[in-house]
Amino acid sequence: MKKKMTDRERTFLLITIPVLLLFFCFNTLPLLKGFVYSFTNFKGYGSYDYVGLRNYKDLLADARVGKSYLFTFKYAIVCTILVNIISLLLALGLNAKIKAKSALRAIYFIPNILGGLVIGYIFGFFFTYILPAIGQSLGISAISSSMLSRTSTAWIAIVIVGAWQSIAMNTIIYISGLQTVPDDVYEAGSIDGATGWKSFKNLTFPLIIPFFTINMVLCMKNFLMVFDQIMSLTKGGPSQSTESISFLIYQNGMSGGQFGFQSANAFVFFVVIVAISVFQMTFLGKKEEQL
Repeated sequence: MKKKMTDRERTFLLITIPVLLLFFCFNTLPLLKGFVYSFTNFKGYGSYDYVGLRNYKDLLADARVGKSYLFTFKYAIVCTILVNIISLLLALGLNAKIKAKSALRAIYFIPNILGGLVIGYIFGFFFTYILPAIGQSLGISAISSSMLSRTSTAWIAIVIVGAWQSIAMNTIIYISGLQTVPDDVYEAGSIDGATGWKSFKNLTFPLIIPFFTINMVLCMKNFLMVFDQIMSLTKGGPSQSTESISFLIYQNGMSGGQFGFQSANAFVFFVVIVAISVFQMTFLGKKEEQL
């Protein structure tokens, strides 16, 4: 006999169905349509023809695409490492018994509230006018001209902006993890002589590693998809040295007449992000089991 659905289960089902429909319409359907367009020479308007795997073959031979992948991975790796180190240090400080730590947490979280484009335009003004003026007045040639105008330093400016905004959320997640560690653990550890770095290495970090996993996966995924900072600071320049994959897909796909080609690029990028996220979760999950 089939079990009759209860009113509670029916209510949950009615709540879930609209969410699934919205997710399908605004996430799954565009993904499927983009996948179909990746096999065409569609320019974003007018008619188009199917070209098979030509777009995917051209991706492998396109130097500009390869350069954007290299920049994106370099940016994502540097930012992920930098953000997690600084966030963990801040979380340890803000979780300690200090005065006004609630107010300090709120202050550190402010960057996460602001939009990426707003932050980018503010920092763009700082890097273009304020920092060079300071460098000229102090006689420091390294910062006497805009960081955004040089290929060797433009990516560093983008890293600074991206990290500054992302540290806030990561810090909150680490604080949540630190608050789950009972005081009894530290008391028992102090009896055995585990203090300072030994306490962090042997007690704190093994207990908050699930939060470390979350931050690493989210950081890498978000930084690989960097767009706002590129759009507001450099628009891919100078000389296309800071052109991320997301920006390249937008720039050439929407206004460059390469909608089909960039759809193929977007689908490959989607697969790459999923693969990296799965690898991170699998690798760090095994580390959690070992600890």
